Amino acid sequence: MNFLLNHLPILPIVLPLVTGAAMLLLGDSHRTARTVLNLVATTLLLAVSLLLLGQVSGETGVRSLVYLPANWPAPFGIVLVADRLAVLMLVLVAVLGLACLVASLSRWDRVGVHFHPLLQFQLMGLNGAFLTGDLFNLFVFFEILLASSYGLLLHGSGVARVRSGLHYIAVNLVGAFLFLIGVSLIYGAAGTLNMADLAVRMPAIAGPERALLHAGLAVLGCAFLIKAAVWPLNFWLVAAYTSATPPVAALFAIMTKVGIYAVLRLSSLLSGEGASQVLASDWLFAGGLLTLMLGSAGLLGAQELRRQAAYSVLVSSGTLLAAIGLGSTAALGPALYYLITSTLAVSIFFLLIDLIERNRPFGANMLAISLEAFGLDDPVDPDRPDEVVGVALPAVMAILGVGFVVCALLITGLPPLSGFVAKFGLLSASLQGGQGAAVPATGWLMMAGLLLSGLAGVLALARSGIRTFWAVERNVLKLGLLDAAPVFALVLCCVALTIWAEPVLVYLNQTAQALHAPQGYIDAVLGQGGGR
Repeated sequence: MNFLLNHLPILPIVLPLVTGAAMLLLGDSHRTARTVLNLVATTLLLAVSLLLLGQVSGETGVRSLVYLPANWPAPFGIVLVADRLAVLMLVLVAVLGLACLVASLSRWDRVGVHFHPLLQFQLMGLNGAFLTGDLFNLFVFFEILLASSYGLLLHGSGVARVRSGLHYIAVNLVGAFLFLIGVSLIYGAAGTLNMADLAVRMPAIAGPERALLHAGLAVLGCAFLIKAAVWPLNFWLVAAYTSATPPVAALFAIMTKVGIYAVLRLSSLLSGEGASQVLASDWLFAGGLLTLMLGSAGLLGAQELRRQAAYSVLVSSGTLLAAIGLGSTAALGPALYYLITSTLAVSIFFLLIDLIERNRPFGANMLAISLEAFGLDDPVDPDRPDEVVGVALPAVMAILGVGFVVCALLITGLPPLSGFVAKFGLLSASLQGGQGAAVPATGWLMMAGLLLSGLAGVLALARSGIRTFWAVERNVLKLGLLDAAPVFALVLCCVALTIWAEPVLVYLNQTAQALHAPQGYIDAVLGQGGGR
């Protein structure tokens, strides 16, 4: 048991790596074996993530589990760090991965080849990006998750998917190129890529090396912000997420959070050192607020459900970047709570849209797209069968309607669910002045952005709900139980976040305090002597 606990931080990377490789060896003809293996591995991944959560969430202080894969001491060797923030993201990845896998089993995993191995490699890349303690391996895991996402996005057929997929690939290749340039400049200036060691060395770097370091961090920040879908670097997102199959789009809800995580991690370690104007709070706040407004406008203007879900991703990213840009410990805890809620809500939305479209009669999608500025492209996935698969239930549309209402409440931040708790916490933190000081202008701007985005979401989703559930007559009302299970499992996760909001917020506030006082992270990483 002690052996397992000692090596627990490496399992979220090794487990999907071994599983994906084994499924490639099995070949596409062994579908049942691949499916069973994928389900078992993803369930184990969730169990490992929960075990890690139990390890780092002790009541006394904030704990970081440091793992040295080659047993070389930091900063000379590879280091993995499972602290509160990283483990939080691991649990979120495992929950979404399992839900999206189950949702794909009805048919989506069969519309192309190698879906199951690609999903495991995607989980491996995401987990590695959250666990790694150095910039070079962050680049490596970025490339793994991006390469897997290329295959998942192109999974299936259709001109729209191929067109948006090629745009997605091109933009992310540019981002990877910027990432590599930034990493090279940083290593040339500082002589290290270990993030904790970089935080220690940075105050002593001066002269031309300091300018080179700032340039490298600026380029690196641009690469992170492309992945975080900040305006104006987010033109690729809506088309890509709209054309992806619903389970893939639901998993992609966490992809933008990788860029946000990287910005948050690096800016917290290098805070107070003038690391880069790109990572400075003012720039993050401005970019996040503009992204929030753009996403809200797109959500309000979109007529098709998939586009509304894609714009909801932009709203989530903009809100998080603006909250991080406030530079307040009080705002960061609710921001992390919002990160969990909004990611789950968008995933629910994409999976729910799939169920709604299966029960939509012929012509309903054309009605929606004709309202989309009289466009000619049909957003309906070409892989969607004409025959609705599932069991006829007397209250299918009522069930889907309830799910849609819950999803709308989560996205807009209306009571009583966790979306309201998150936005209320952000509003409260934004309007906190200093000791007797007035509320800063950024606080008022944040409040306006949150309220206006919520209003735009209410109007857009209410309009779509009326058109989807009331205005169009339905001929077939069927629902597969396997399809509905992931949606309502994620809804139950959001309900649990609401019921146990206090302990969750305590955990997240402690995480925020650790991020704003990163010395504990630095000591944990650099204090490892190589023996285990």
